[in-house]
Amino acid sequence: MNDAQLTDAKTLFNKVPEVIALFWVIKILATTVGETAADFLNINLNVGLTGTAIVMTGLLAGFLFAQVKTKRYTPWLYWLTVVLISIVGTLITDILTDQLGVPLEASTLAFSVALAVTFAVWYAREKTLSIHRIDTRGRELYYWLAILFTFALGTAAGDLVAERMTMGYAYSALMFGGMIAVVTFAFFVFKLNAVLAFWIAYILTRPLGASLGDFLSQPVAVGGLGLGTVQTSLLFFVAISSLVVYLSLTRKDVIKAEIE
Repeated sequence: MNDAQLTDAKTLFNKVPEVIALFWVIKILATTVGETAADFLNINLNVGLTGTAIVMTGLLAGFLFAQVKTKRYTPWLYWLTVVLISIVGTLITDILTDQLGVPLEASTLAFSVALAVTFAVWYAREKTLSIHRIDTRGRELYYWLAILFTFALGTAAGDLVAERMTMGYAYSALMFGGMIAVVTFAFFVFKLNAVLAFWIAYILTRPLGASLGDFLSQPVAVGGLGLGTVQTSLLFFVAISSLVVYLSLTRKDVIKAEIE
C-alpha cells in the first residue's frame, strides 16, 4: 500500500463504537429504556401511541441527522440516537399490534424479512456488514436502518414469546439471555464468524431488553416486579448516562481507522 493510500485510510473514522463489554451493557440498558419510555409516554402521560410516535420520530430524525453529519464517533450522540431508535422501533410494533390489529406472528415475520432484505442490499452494495467499516455515509444509513428493524423485530418477538405464548417476562428474559450465551460460546469456542455473531446477538438483545423492561415495570399481577415505567426508565437512563460519560472521558470504545 502506497503513502497516498495510507493517508486516505487514516482519514476515515468509524462512526460507531468498538464492541467491548460496555457496548453490550449500554445496548441492553438502551433497549430496556426504549420499552419502558414508550409505555410511559403512551400510557402514563396519556399522549397515545400516535402522538408518542410523532414526537419521538421527530426527535429521532433530528438526532439521526446530526449523527450522520458528524465526522466521527461521538458517544453521547450515538447512544442517544440508539435510545430514540429503540423507542421508535417499539412504537412501530405497538401501533401495528394495538391500533391496526396486526398479529405478532405476522409482524415478527415481516420485520425478519425487512431486516434480511436490508442486510442483502447492504452487502450487495458495500461487500461488508462489518461495524468496523461504518466509515461512509451509505454504510451508516444501512447500519441505522438495520438497527431500526432489529428493534421493531425484537419488540414483536419479545411480546410474542412473553405474552402470546404466555411464557412470562422473567422466563422470556432468561430464554433470550441463554440464546445470547450460546452465540457467545459459539463465537469464542467454535470461531463463529464475527459479523454473523454480532448481528445475531444484536437482534437478540432487543427481546431480552424488552422482556427485562416489562419484568421490572409491569405490575406483579401480570408477572412483573411493579417498579413502574417512571422508576425503571429513570434508573436505566441514569445508568446509560453514567457509562456514556465514562466512555467519553476514557475513549475506550473508539475504533481506530482500519487498513485492509
